[in-house]
Amino acid sequence: MGVTTLFLMVGLPGVRLGTDVVVDYGCWSRDERSAIRWLVEAEGACFRMVYLPVDEETQRTRIAHRWATTPEETLPMSGADILHGRAHFEEPDAAELEGRRGGGPPPGWVDWREWAVDRWPSFA
Repeated sequence: MGVTTLFLMVGLPGVRLGTDVVVDYGCWSRDERSAIRWLVEAEGACFRMVYLPVDEETQRTRIAHRWATTPEETLPMSGADILHGRAHFEEPDAAELEGRRGGGPPPGWVDWREWAVDRWPSFA
């Protein structure tokens, strides 16, 4: 089960119950982060993003450490996977970090909930 799926199945219901939820997961795209923000705020809750940038050397060191200490909790990640992820990650800008980035979903989607159901089928 992916982290996003876990958030949608456990975290979002927690938000509905008024529980604070921390998602320690780097949503890689602005659209993913926007959808989660919208879903949380649609429940009347506050959304706050904390972004902690990590350089490639530190990332590789942390991955190697996880493999050495908790391989059963670590997803396989090759050097090519790391480079691919870093190349496709959309770093949040100041507006997004301050919660000022608004707007609707990408063209073709009625709202972020519809986008989320398509992006994360288990959310349906």
